[in-house]
Amino acid sequence: MVLAIIAQRGFSQMSGSGKIAVPRRPLPAGLRAPVTRFEDLAKQAGLTGLNVSGSDVQQTYIVENTGTGVAVFDYDNDGLPDLFFVNGDRFDRKGPVPPHFLYRNLGGLRFEDVTAKAGITNDDWGQGVCTGDVDNDGNVDLFVTSWGSNALWRNQGNGAFRNETKDRGLAAPKRWSTGCAFFDYDRDGHLDLLVAHYLKFDPAKIAKPGDRGQCVWLGFPVVCGPMGLPPETMSLYHNDAHGRFVEVTESAGLGASKAAGLSVLTGDFDNDGWPDVFVAADSTPSLYFRNLHNGTFKEGGAPLGVAYNDDGHEQSGMGASAADYDHDGWLDIVKTNFTGDIPNLYRNVGKVGFAEVTVMAGLAVHTQFVGWGCGFLDFDNDGWKDIVIANGHVYPEIDGRGVGQTFKQRRLLYWNRRDGQFFDNSNEAGAGITTPHSSRGLAVADLDNDGDVEIVVVNMHESPSLLKNFGEHGNSLLVRLLTASGRDAIGARLTLRSAGGTQIDEVRSGGNYISQSDFRVHFGLGAAPQADLAVIWPDGSKDSYPELAAGQMVTIQQTRGIVRNIKLKTGPRPAP
Repeated sequence: MVLAIIAQRGFSQMSGSGKIAVPRRPLPAGLRAPVTRFEDLAKQAGLTGLNVSGSDVQQTYIVENTGTGVAVFDYDNDGLPDLFFVNGDRFDRKGPVPPHFLYRNLGGLRFEDVTAKAGITNDDWGQGVCTGDVDNDGNVDLFVTSWGSNALWRNQGNGAFRNETKDRGLAAPKRWSTGCAFFDYDRDGHLDLLVAHYLKFDPAKIAKPGDRGQCVWLGFPVVCGPMGLPPETMSLYHNDAHGRFVEVTESAGLGASKAAGLSVLTGDFDNDGWPDVFVAADSTPSLYFRNLHNGTFKEGGAPLGVAYNDDGHEQSGMGASAADYDHDGWLDIVKTNFTGDIPNLYRNVGKVGFAEVTVMAGLAVHTQFVGWGCGFLDFDNDGWKDIVIANGHVYPEIDGRGVGQTFKQRRLLYWNRRDGQFFDNSNEAGAGITTPHSSRGLAVADLDNDGDVEIVVVNMHESPSLLKNFGEHGNSLLVRLLTASGRDAIGARLTLRSAGGTQIDEVRSGGNYISQSDFRVHFGLGAAPQADLAVIWPDGSKDSYPELAAGQMVTIQQTRGIVRNIKLKTGPRPAP
């Protein structure tokens, strides 16, 4: 039997963090937020697959409330980003395991369910997803994490996938895996893989809601955990240059670090040219693995300021995203948390680490939501990264309890004021933001190649949401980077200079909340008609591309330069 489970996620964070909401700050005189109207077009787009994650009435175990993720990736190389939704399971299931969903992008925000045609099946309780070309053949492969056995689906290049988990060295004992990310941590030209694991979880050894007075939240019985359940370690797999993997967790210095890890976020956070890793953790300190350039990492979340909140408390970290929101040349981190707390905005202050600036930046507006998927995005194309957060409670049975919270919750949208602060634009952002759902995974991409980003969200026990903004937009540029072998250049650093200032970003796998956004990097340009782009490739080499015109998608391949230009379908945006 595991340790006695006396507290669970919600109670511990509400009593431990002591955070209170700060009223929304008005905009300074002369500053106006953009007209924003997000509408949910998922049904019209054909995204109708139902999410299954345990019971939608009364849950018994914690695996039912973590939900699942979504990935954006162009599996057929037609220039249109496709969508993959992970599905979970039910303890009282009768019949086959609920399927995952692979949707092929047909253009114009229309999608076709090609899951069966692609040969992808679901054999376990799915959780998260990340993608990457593991064998440098130019086709993006798919990795799915589970409570059970993870799966590597290798892209055959003909629209079909094959499960090559065992053949590629990724078969492992069953455990609870969550977030993941492909990245080339040793810069040898081949993608490696980091997988986060959550808790040591065995339903046969865990108390049920309300047993012996345990597992109670606000006076009613709820599932037990995560507190009281042993946290897990991470797993790092090294690519042998042939698309096969060898686990190097211990030798790379990750084996001693335990956490209830959920989201894996990679990035060159210290600007030394090598990818580091941040792991958002639930009810345990979050982790930060600094790349030492010799095949090893050093964990330093606490001294670098990202393990706890500014009061020194552990939090229920869920999702995480990275961007240079203040244009100072360093990647910052936003992290979501459980109800009774606020999100974290960790501002990167250089080699010394991060400073939590959540209150100062205007993000401490709400404590009533359970935050999951999050993302930095430039929804109005003004050249400054904004923030979106998907919310949803963990207990379906909370409805009707009179506790002031509901299972379905609205989303949050924060507009970047360009002065280091954000403005809560949620109430004025349209039905796509204000309509409540219990959401989990989230990804961002320009799905219709019109220069504006859409938001895709996993909704518990519902079909997903596809949010399009019919509000104001500036100019934009969309960039896809490929290595010399033809795979997406995960880890490449982009610096864009225009009349509106200097922006940086990276090509990234994983992140958000057990999900993944588009490999193509989207830059808002405001009114600027062009921009100069500099690229640092994953191997450290550099290239520059001056005077790129706005309103186009540019594909750049290392050693070859610009290999494709496509004019984005910009113009008036009709009502949905």
